[in-house]
Amino acid sequence: MGTVVAEIAALRFFFLRVLKRRNMKEDLPYPKRRRRLPVVLSPEEVQRLIGGAKNLYHRTLLLTLYGAGLRRSEVAHLKVRDIDSQRMLLRVDQGKGGRDREVPLSPTLLAALREYYRWMRPQTYLFPGTQDGWRADRPITTKPIWEAVRLAAQRAQIDKPVTPHTLRHSYATHLLEAGADLRTIQLLLGHADLSHTTVYLHLSRRHLQAAPNPLEQLQVPTPVILPRSRLKRKPSPA
Repeated sequence: MGTVVAEIAALRFFFLRVLKRRNMKEDLPYPKRRRRLPVVLSPEEVQRLIGGAKNLYHRTLLLTLYGAGLRRSEVAHLKVRDIDSQRMLLRVDQGKGGRDREVPLSPTLLAALREYYRWMRPQTYLFPGTQDGWRADRPITTKPIWEAVRLAAQRAQIDKPVTPHTLRHSYATHLLEAGADLRTIQLLLGHADLSHTTVYLHLSRRHLQAAPNPLEQLQVPTPVILPRSRLKRKPSPA
């Protein structure tokens, strides 16, 4: 799907910008994307995932992804100064769409970050990357973040497909199940449009189970009074 979209975009650019053939715009439609519900972990599965972290570095990455609902690129560019322990807030500087935001810093996450800081002693970036095999004061790439999640899911024996974004989806869904409203969740996730946040209504057991099932309003016959019959199996030849 992504390859097709990229090729169509290139063709549209060629016809519209290079050849100046404006009539080609409608003749090259983009394919419709299939909308799938994101995978969400239960609180127990998140606990198992964090418990399956390979080391302190991975554990802190997982806690930050889930505890603040961050995108992997946002975690990669977190700086030490973004942790405001006085106000108990974590600042996301220039998130997706170039928008800044602040999210609550939980005491559990703060304690984990302090333990991590005493060990790692990062200078600028909270999760420093490497250069030529040596630690450097530069942002970590997203590959080690993927690896931390993959290894933890494997060690925790979680069969669901788990990615760094799965923890963000789980964070939002668990917030909704705990009673947070959609507008608040939108602000915490940094969504530009509330429609992007409403998907979590389909994932929240609390909201799905709150709606009364119309079947429960019917007087259905009990199985006791219903006749039981089915075709007999054809006897097998001797």
